[in-house]
Amino acid sequence: MQKEIKEKLEEVVALLNDPEETVMEKEIKEKLEKILVLLNNPENIEMDKKERKEKLEKVVVLLENAMIDPDIDIDYCIPGVKTTVAACKESGDPYILITYIVGDYNKPTRKIHLGSTALTSSPEKIANQITASIEEFKSEIDAVEMG
Repeated sequence: MQKEIKEKLEEVVALLNDPEETVMEKEIKEKLEKILVLLNNPENIEMDKKERKEKLEKVVVLLENAMIDPDIDIDYCIPGVKTTVAACKESGDPYILITYIVGDYNKPTRKIHLGSTALTSSPEKIANQITASIEEFKSEIDAVEMG
């Protein structure tokens, strides 16, 4: 719960400190009301955590069933769902680590973060976005390798 409240407060502070943004009083009130809802209804946070876990479980299943290039290794840092990354922190945001095995000594990697914004979509859409990111990463590496 603390993490969610911290994120909401950071949004409010960012709105207030943005010199180019004309902050409307209404926006600040809406964000503060969301924080109050979180504070007053901790059971909603538990429901959100459960829904988030179920969504992430579906994303993992969809990715494992996807036809991804065999030269791509996928490791997961999704606490409570699947963790194959040694340095995965239980309190951190979930992410997927992809490694493109170009050769014995050339293995570029990229992290794909699954923050709260990404998790607003359906599991299918999240899996499709991850798959597209993997293809884009592979294309970038191939372009560098081929010159």
